[in-house]
Amino acid sequence: MNRSELLFLYDITDANPNGDPMDENKPRLDEETGINIVTDVRLKRTIRDYLHDTKGKEIFVREIRDEKDNLQDAKMRAEDFLLDENDSKLDKSKLTIADMKNIIGKNVLRECIDVRIFGATIPLEKKEGTKTLGGSLTYTGPVQFKMGRSMHAVNMVHIKGTGAFASGANKSMSTFREEYFLSYSLINFYGIVNENAAAHTALRDEDVDLLLEAMWKGTKSLISRSKAGQMPRVLFRVVYKEEDYHIGELDKYISLKKNDEMMRDEELRDINQVQIDVTELINKLSANRDNVDRVEYALDSRVTLINNENAYNPAEAVEGVEFIALPFND
Repeated sequence: MNRSELLFLYDITDANPNGDPMDENKPRLDEETGINIVTDVRLKRTIRDYLHDTKGKEIFVREIRDEKDNLQDAKMRAEDFLLDENDSKLDKSKLTIADMKNIIGKNVLRECIDVRIFGATIPLEKKEGTKTLGGSLTYTGPVQFKMGRSMHAVNMVHIKGTGAFASGANKSMSTFREEYFLSYSLINFYGIVNENAAAHTALRDEDVDLLLEAMWKGTKSLISRSKAGQMPRVLFRVVYKEEDYHIGELDKYISLKKNDEMMRDEELRDINQVQIDVTELINKLSANRDNVDRVEYALDSRVTLINNENAYNPAEAVEGVEFIALPFND
């Protein structure tokens, strides 16, 4: 597996892409610039949910409750993988912490696609007499994302409304609710797939293929009240030939061009009001073509890319760089 870089754009309309639970669940903003911020954890959750719920893949980081509705903690989750070759549960009282690390680590990497992709810190614990022994497994994730940032300043809306239920027993008034959402946000995520860490988590090429599918389809399929209307718009994966090499900061080489130059950023409401300028990105790829193996891409049909102010289709040839459409490309 070679190193690769990821560039992913998606947008959301009249919704909340990533609320801050410490601030009334408001969409996260850079207060100085009005830029919308989305955490890498939010994108990883989208990917995990798609892999588990849609593709039927086992993931380590998920909510599991027992028959009493108690939430499983990380140590309990680790012991789900304390299994022998026949998938029978092992008695940890007969094992050392080193044994547990070896068995759980092997099984987790074999079974859990999210650990192979994103890594994990897995705590372990056992008792020996009156002593509690502990340890942990740490896997650095081969795939890392920066915080996502909107490509423009956003407009945040605050609304109030009434709930469906009474505010308390023997009350005639219903509860009130408040919520915050963004009129529109086009969000830019940058990521990297590190082949060195991939060797330690046994990341496979087919795992990366599923990652790309989950980014695209999982974003579109995230149909909750606060996320309905998310649409994937652009996905590039730049795969390199040379080990320990990448261009870096691909998100810095694309920009937004409004069709109406007099329109304020906060007035944007739809993808058809802008063009994505990839001129710098194409120039950078061309300049590094000797190190680029290929570019895989997906593009929503409503997106307009421009290169040197002309409409650009990634299917067009770029000198020395092969562009390959992903299976879910529009």
